[in-house]
Amino acid sequence: MASSTLVSFISENSMSVTVQDKQDITSPRMFGWFLDPLTMLLRDRFALAGLVVVGVFAGIAIFAPWIATHPPYEAALTPEGRLLRLQLPSSEHYLGTTTFGHDVFSQFIVGFRVAFIVGGLGAIAVGIISTLFGLISGYFGGFIDDVLMRITDVALSIPTLPFAIVAVGLLGPSLNNIILVIALLFWRNGARIIRSAVLTERERVYVKWARAAGASHFHVIFRHVLPNVFRVVFLWVTMSVAFAILTEASLSFIGLGDPSVTSWGQMLNTAFSSGNLRSAWWWVVPPSIALVMLISSLYLIGRAFEEQTNPRLRRT
Repeated sequence: MASSTLVSFISENSMSVTVQDKQDITSPRMFGWFLDPLTMLLRDRFALAGLVVVGVFAGIAIFAPWIATHPPYEAALTPEGRLLRLQLPSSEHYLGTTTFGHDVFSQFIVGFRVAFIVGGLGAIAVGIISTLFGLISGYFGGFIDDVLMRITDVALSIPTLPFAIVAVGLLGPSLNNIILVIALLFWRNGARIIRSAVLTERERVYVKWARAAGASHFHVIFRHVLPNVFRVVFLWVTMSVAFAILTEASLSFIGLGDPSVTSWGQMLNTAFSSGNLRSAWWWVVPPSIALVMLISSLYLIGRAFEEQTNPRLRRT
C-alpha cells in the first residue's frame, strides 16, 4: 500500500520538480552531516586558524592541573614570611603575582578549564533547547508552531544582562547557576533561526516522499530534516560557546562569578577591586588576550559555517 502511494505521489509531482529539488532528491549520505562541515572548515583558512587556536586552548584546559606551577590560591612568601605582592614576571612566577601573593600564571592556566566547561556545557544546553524548539515548530507548523513561537517571543522580550544579573543574584553565584542562566537566555534566537531552516527543508521532495512512503514523523525529522539543517545548528552552537564564555566573564567581572573557582573574569574582577587594573599589566593582559583570542576564533569558525548556510555571504 505504501509502495503504490509512493508511485502515485511521484507520478503526480514528477513534472513539478525544480532544479534545487533534483539536487536534494535524496537524503544526506551516512555521517555526511559531520564530515561535510568538517571538510569545509579545513578548507577555510580563517576557520582553520580558529580551529587551531581553539584546539590549543582546549589542550591547555585538559592538562591545566599539570601545567600550573602553583596552587591558584597559594600565597607566595619571602624567606622572611612576607607576601610577595605584585611581583613582576620572573623564573619563579612566570606572570608575576597578585596583590595577595597568588601566582598569576597558575590562575590563568586554570581559567582555561573554567572557560571550556562553561562554554561547552552552556552551548550543549542551548543547542538542545533551540534545536528541539526549531525542529518541532518548523516541521509541524500550525497550532504547535504558534504556541512554541509565542513562548519564544516572550523569551525574546527578556533583556539579557539584567536577567542574568538578577537570576544569578537570586540563585547564588555558582557555575551551575551561570550555565542554567545561559541556557535560559540564548536558546531564543537559535530556535527561530533553526525553525526557518526547517520550514525550507520540510518542503523538499525527499521529505514528501518519505512521508508518502509511511515514514514516521520521528524518522523524517531525525533522519532527513535534522542532517540537512545541521550546519545551522552547528553555527548557533558555536556562537553559543562564545556567548557563554563572554557571559560568565561578564558576570564574574561584576562580582557574580563562582567564588570557589578561578576564571578569567574573576581574575579581572580581583584586579579591579584591588585597584591594580591599570598598574599590574601582567595580571590583566593575559586573561584579556585569552578571552579575545578564544571568542574571535569561535567567531571565525561560525563565520565559515554562516557562509555555507547563507549563499549571499559566499565568496565568488
